[in-house]
Amino acid sequence: MTRSNPDIAIIGGGIGGMAAAAFLERVGLTSTVYEQASAISEIGAGLVVAPNAARLLRRLGVLDQLLTRAVRLESGWEFRRWADGTVLSSENLDPACKELYGEHTYTVHRADLLDAVAAAVPKGITRLGMRAVEVAFEDGRPMVRFQNGEVIRPDILIGADGIHSAVRPFIATPGPATYSGMAAFRTLVPAESAPEFALRPAQTLWIGPGRHLVHYPVSGGDLVNVVAFAPSTEAIESWTATATVDEFLAEFEGWDPRLTELIRAANKPGRWALLDRAPLEQWSRGTVTLLGDAAHPMFPFFAQGAAQSMEDAAVLALCLKDDLANPERALQRYESLRIERTTRLQQISHARAEINHLPDGPEQIARDLEFVEEDPLLANGWIYGYDPEQAVLTNDTKAVSK
Repeated sequence: MTRSNPDIAIIGGGIGGMAAAAFLERVGLTSTVYEQASAISEIGAGLVVAPNAARLLRRLGVLDQLLTRAVRLESGWEFRRWADGTVLSSENLDPACKELYGEHTYTVHRADLLDAVAAAVPKGITRLGMRAVEVAFEDGRPMVRFQNGEVIRPDILIGADGIHSAVRPFIATPGPATYSGMAAFRTLVPAESAPEFALRPAQTLWIGPGRHLVHYPVSGGDLVNVVAFAPSTEAIESWTATATVDEFLAEFEGWDPRLTELIRAANKPGRWALLDRAPLEQWSRGTVTLLGDAAHPMFPFFAQGAAQSMEDAAVLALCLKDDLANPERALQRYESLRIERTTRLQQISHARAEINHLPDGPEQIARDLEFVEEDPLLANGWIYGYDPEQAVLTNDTKAVSK
């Protein structure tokens, strides 16, 4: 390894892996991305791009590209009661987000976000069809063996390969992710088929006993993203698994008719298990580290999974730039700057399911009163106001409190 040009390998070509490559390029470091799929593409549906994520996309120079397909939210955290749609609280995001945090909040299709991030990555650094099957140390440096038999020995190895990461067992105690007991239903409804109320530029959450459902427009308003969470005894892990509309409807029987009208407009909903992992106490070992879901998978109830992987990428690149002569120390610094913040987000995202799914009764009434009194945009300022560059500059390991 030379100081100016270490061999950096990134395992995983999703949003986190591509963000790592993009932010490394931004600080003058090249990398190679190894992706197991045969093409760089994103499955799934929609997500929220909060100000902390939008800030990073702007720094990569790709926010304007994303905005051609994004929807700028006017309202967010619009909680509605399951039975009749009563609005329990609603946050005015436009222009408040911009005034408070310097950026707006958007909703996007995951594929559009991946395309935008990938646009900041140099051509030719991504290798497809490369499934990692073994990670080890050999002669003091990382070794990765791929399913096709190829072996690499980079100076620095970054595992950005998701909740089933092949790199993670090298750092943490090996073991499968656990099933949360919840299934996620996802679907995209064409705007022309969706009821009018679902077309508003709003992030709406319907909450009720044991379940909740979120919807918002994506793809420039052409589609409505619908995602719902309900208890299930089936741990279906495949992203290609589907449910019938009738199965989806059965989970929300008795809910507000407007909501069931939206579900009826769904076309072959996806259905898969919501998996869980406890927070790690460390995610770096030598010159090997983790990023995004490989390090800290979190329930999607704060809509921060993609944002946290991008924050990881920005901090990691800056730490390596500052201490390239000692990459092991740089990776330890990266971990120390990120682990408390991401652990807190894992914990509060996990707790949100219980809050959203309270049965009708005294606890639910108390929760609904708290919704009226709370300002989520201000209460979550420590999330949305976070700046990776400032955290690195000040060596701020307590950024969770900002």
